[in-house]
Amino acid sequence: MRRVCLTLPTDRACAATVRAVAAEAAYGARHFGVEVRLLVLDSSGPAALAAHREAVAALPPEPGVVVHHFDEDEQRDFLRGAIARSGAAAPDRVLGLMLPSGVSYGACTNRAFLIAEALGCTSVHRRDSDSRYQYLDGEPVFPIHHELTALGRRAGDVAGLVSRSRLDPALADRPVAVVGGSFVGEMSVDVAEIRALDPAVHADLVGLSLPPDCPEIWRRHLVDEAFRGAGTAAFTGDRTTLATVDPARVDMCNVALAREVYGRVPLPPATDTIGSDYFLLHLAHGARLPGVLHNRHIVNFHTSERRSDAGFLAYQLRLTKFLLAAPYLRAVYAGAAAGDGPLDADGLLRTSAVAAAVEEGEGPEPAENAERFDVVERSYRKLGGRYAAAADVLAARRERLLDGARRDMADFALLLDAWGPLVRASEGHPPSPKGTAP
Repeated sequence: MRRVCLTLPTDRACAATVRAVAAEAAYGARHFGVEVRLLVLDSSGPAALAAHREAVAALPPEPGVVVHHFDEDEQRDFLRGAIARSGAAAPDRVLGLMLPSGVSYGACTNRAFLIAEALGCTSVHRRDSDSRYQYLDGEPVFPIHHELTALGRRAGDVAGLVSRSRLDPALADRPVAVVGGSFVGEMSVDVAEIRALDPAVHADLVGLSLPPDCPEIWRRHLVDEAFRGAGTAAFTGDRTTLATVDPARVDMCNVALAREVYGRVPLPPATDTIGSDYFLLHLAHGARLPGVLHNRHIVNFHTSERRSDAGFLAYQLRLTKFLLAAPYLRAVYAGAAAGDGPLDADGLLRTSAVAAAVEEGEGPEPAENAERFDVVERSYRKLGGRYAAAADVLAARRERLLDGARRDMADFALLLDAWGPLVRASEGHPPSPKGTAP
């Protein structure tokens, strides 16, 4: 029986989301005859962790659904075992990249990838704690429907199952590697207030995420569309497109990847950097791997923590790190596509091509990223209020942030070298819940 992993990484209270994702798992098992491993990776504090354990324990048994809920201690034990079996040259450093002390959007998903491999899954389907499902006629609209319909199948066979195809016919024999949708509701990145306060500052900041040679007419459109997801329109019926999926049209709370993607290349483990978990979407797009884009968008909302002063500051730091990381990542995408390209003779991602692009890629000159930082700081000071206070914090951490963007790529290079052995070492060795024998 085909086995898939539906994962919910979380570091905050989200018992209602746990129950909702469990309902999606049951839907997938019931309608597609697969075994769904519901994987909750929990980095929450004691109170939220206890509430999540209660929520998981109260889930009704569902045929074809197996629930795994692992706290950080259980995840760490699993990682230590996999790293030891892999023979990694720097085990403590690799462990720190897989389970860092800071927030890492890439690392939490990398852990899901390895545990999915340990559980014998063929794909990973990711959701987030700050999201809900849309409803149609009183029933939740689950993205896993399109994910299980298309993922892993020959693209040519999927063409008749979608609303339209924009895929190059030359790619028809390649399997579908990515299936994703976006979100509706609040913006995924907190720039709506910036745009309301000063549209010119908003354009300057968001523009830092775009290539410097982007034509001005495209730049204005991309800035306007950035981080907005699919808007606010309610779901009224399915629309699906077979294509090489544009990463800008997908949100990581609503995506599924085949193991042929994540089993070859991990996500950058950068800490405190939004957008780092979109790396594989960009890589798959550049490699022309087929995908399906759907409109079963998830409802995004901002938690109370995101609205607090501490949450606001943390998010501005993560946004700044993302803007500083952008030119490094663009260099990697370009480098991976050069030479023999990102795919091997079997049409699979070449880990070596990505590793070489990370190690040899020419990132920005120090002066260039310093100027990018200056744009962020000046922009925040223009906005005043809590943004000016954030600018003070950014200025005090200037060198640390600039150095961090460079070090993150060195960390990624190390993880890329270790990834293949780590994946193989994870096979057949799932984590042991507390109280059970290893």
